[in-house]
Amino acid sequence: MENRRNKTGKYLLAGAVLVTAFVLALFFGGTRLSPGEVFGGLFGFGGETAGVIMRSVRLPRVLGCVLCGTGLSVSGIILQSITDNGLAGPNIVGVNSGAGLGAILFLFFFPGAVKLMPLCAFGGAFLTTLGVLWLSKRLGGGRHSVILGGLALNAVLNAGISFVSLLDGDVLTSYNYFSVGGLSGVMAGELAVPGAIIALGWTAAFLLGKRMTVLSLGDGVAASLGISVERLRIAALLCASASAAAVVSFAGLLGFVGLVVPHILRRLFGSGVRECVLGAPLVGGALVLCADLLGRVVIAPAEVPVGIIMALIGAPFFIFVLARREKRG
Repeated sequence: MENRRNKTGKYLLAGAVLVTAFVLALFFGGTRLSPGEVFGGLFGFGGETAGVIMRSVRLPRVLGCVLCGTGLSVSGIILQSITDNGLAGPNIVGVNSGAGLGAILFLFFFPGAVKLMPLCAFGGAFLTTLGVLWLSKRLGGGRHSVILGGLALNAVLNAGISFVSLLDGDVLTSYNYFSVGGLSGVMAGELAVPGAIIALGWTAAFLLGKRMTVLSLGDGVAASLGISVERLRIAALLCASASAAAVVSFAGLLGFVGLVVPHILRRLFGSGVRECVLGAPLVGGALVLCADLLGRVVIAPAEVPVGIIMALIGAPFFIFVLARREKRG
């Protein structure tokens, strides 16, 4: 009972941090607005400039941050669970590389139709997932085969990106911002479909959570309890990739969220997948909101893409986790 109250308190605290970050992200940015202009712009009784900034720029952006944090965190939770690897993230199974190749190929063949690039990025990420599933099955279908298949495809896809970028320097210039990851210019209309996919991914991860927690104990234990290990791993991998690909479609190749947040969630709520999935929108959303807000105000009116801020946070964290694993080993 006490443990449950403790967890509830942590969820409430994480929710309070998310709400605080959400409000701060609405109030602060490259353009200074008074509290009256912020509320007026949000609810339609302020000036035209404040209305455009709040409803067309800041509100879609902060909603995009929450979706990014949720989708990438859920993806990371699933991947680290089914591979039993704390260093696994959406990029480990080739999602980022697949999306990147899809985007750069589209820019190469259709440079004038930039608005359709997110759809091609999503398609590239999802096709890569199918490739990882096929390779994983050929390699035996175990938890490590997912990582091995992802690493193999990553190498091929990155070579493809490098080759296309050598063919056309203009394409490389257009691709660079997408590859860093950012939420500048995201529109509310762009979030509806990715938001629905992320919501479905979150729901599926929660429903599969108990079985994935058992799977993390080992394939043999899961099979002895009547769980179809291969089917569960395929369903989980599709869910993780769809969630990450949905984020890529509007935020680019935003890295490290799927690596960092699952570790924070396990420290707060324990190793249960369901408990971590419940906290993903709270902790993941707050982290991306804070990183994006920092990028917007640190050199205002210019800004640092959130992908760079997350890299500054995530790279040392990656080294720390790796060092701990080596020390334990």
